[in-house]
Amino acid sequence: MNILILSAGTRDKIVQYFKKEIGDRGKVIATDCSNLAPAVYDADVFYLVPRMTAPNYLEVILDICRKENIQGVFSLIDPELSLLAKERAKFLEVGTTPIISDYDLVETCFDKYRMYELLRKMQIPTGKCYRDKEVFYRAVEAGEISYPVFVKPIKGSASIHINKVGSRKEIEVLFDLYEDLMIQEYMDGTEYGADVYIDMISGKCTDIFIKKKIRMRAGETDKSVSCKDGELFALIQKFVEECGFRGMIDIDIFRIDGQYYISEVNPRFGGGYPHAYACGVNIPRAVIRNLEGLENEAAIGAYAENVCMMKYNEIAIRDMNGMEIIP
Repeated sequence: MNILILSAGTRDKIVQYFKKEIGDRGKVIATDCSNLAPAVYDADVFYLVPRMTAPNYLEVILDICRKENIQGVFSLIDPELSLLAKERAKFLEVGTTPIISDYDLVETCFDKYRMYELLRKMQIPTGKCYRDKEVFYRAVEAGEISYPVFVKPIKGSASIHINKVGSRKEIEVLFDLYEDLMIQEYMDGTEYGADVYIDMISGKCTDIFIKKKIRMRAGETDKSVSCKDGELFALIQKFVEECGFRGMIDIDIFRIDGQYYISEVNPRFGGGYPHAYACGVNIPRAVIRNLEGLENEAAIGAYAENVCMMKYNEIAIRDMNGMEIIP
């Protein structure tokens, strides 16, 4: 059982978890376009690859899959998820299963307005969104929404170019500066995150871990506490199964006046997944079982409450003598 983790970057915990779960049954291979990506040195094998935008990138990755007899592949960065989903057939031809939902669903996750429309169609509570600022202004005049609001890219990640604004003038400035923006209702409530796994064989949701976010940093959860709520478990299970998600996904949720609202969906490991793993929600094991042809049994909510995660800084030191440093 050999697993390929693309664009490992700084996500050393994910590499370590898969190595632990595979044990002596196989290897974990990692790639990155930089040899200063610390997570790759936790893998059994590291490949320095071109940037994802390089014309030969896909063939380089497929060659690694052939050479290392890779059974499953996933990526830890958003742009690469679309590539894996779109080129699924090419990976399957070399015996490698992309651990990702289908292409159209992945693209919907990365288009915040499309996700808003999908949630509305499914009658799942979510914050109001507007692509047309003039429509938004009319909604303000009609009392349907009020300031402050968020102005953000329709497609984007890591909280880049997201601005909380309180006036029409600020919106005009941002829409002049950037393209493909949308206006989103400011969700003034308690923020939660959910780490979710949907079995790749049965299509059933088998794992949900909920954490209340205490502090955020650069778009990722910095401090959180585990919690449970049967109502939220049911909402998430309905959503992911009806949409047809597969593998691991990360969901951002708000609770306002006793009601849960789904905000964003990321079809990959979230930055706060180590909290779930430490509490016993073992998604790497579920992935490996699926790749071995085994379905996973549902274990939704099988973890302890009131367990806190606190991220802190660490460093990696490596002697690079005799090597070209590629940042």
